[in-house]
Amino acid sequence: MKTSKYLIVKTALLSSLFVLAFMPGKAQLIQNGYMNVDWQFNTPLGKSFADKASGWGMNFESGYFITPAITLGSFISYHTNNRYIDRQTLDLGRYSAINTDQQHSLFQLPFGMSGRYNFMKESVFQPYVGLKMGANFARISTYYYVFKSYEDTWGFYMSPELGANIFPSPSNRFGFHVAVYYSYATNHDDLWIYSIDNLNNFGFRIGISF
Repeated sequence: MKTSKYLIVKTALLSSLFVLAFMPGKAQLIQNGYMNVDWQFNTPLGKSFADKASGWGMNFESGYFITPAITLGSFISYHTNNRYIDRQTLDLGRYSAINTDQQHSLFQLPFGMSGRYNFMKESVFQPYVGLKMGANFARISTYYYVFKSYEDTWGFYMSPELGANIFPSPSNRFGFHVAVYYSYATNHDDLWIYSIDNLNNFGFRIGISF
């Protein structure tokens, strides 16, 4: 999956350059605001079209403190999971069949609004509970021989999250971000004899906060 690898590396490099170029030395980018840039590890739950846990994902989020404890903002993230299917004969319908092994791939791109309730905002360790809601684009693909078949689908996305921002220096808003999350999306579609009916995932994020 070279394309996925190059996309992740390119996004990480661009994000790092953005941070270094525009971050003030001792303040937030936006007064009373925050940003997180994370690497993401994800595990599909239940019976999944692509069931292997992977670290091929990233998360981007920004928001604003509307009160000392409550933030509202927006997010976008992406992730790819894979699954190898041994050689088998697939009945594709009227007078057609194929014998092949496969590499399943599930790409997800959720985006939308986020909210957090933050605790201990003046301390080094600042935990929070959060909720993300929005839309989820998913592409289900299967690779066989030199061919690829895929379907695109959209669904509603919801993701509760527990996390923390860690600022080693109280006078500097540049620090670290960690979080665990569960996500649910209503995507539904079929590809050959396979189908997806809702997407459930569990994972964690590690990144930077400013």
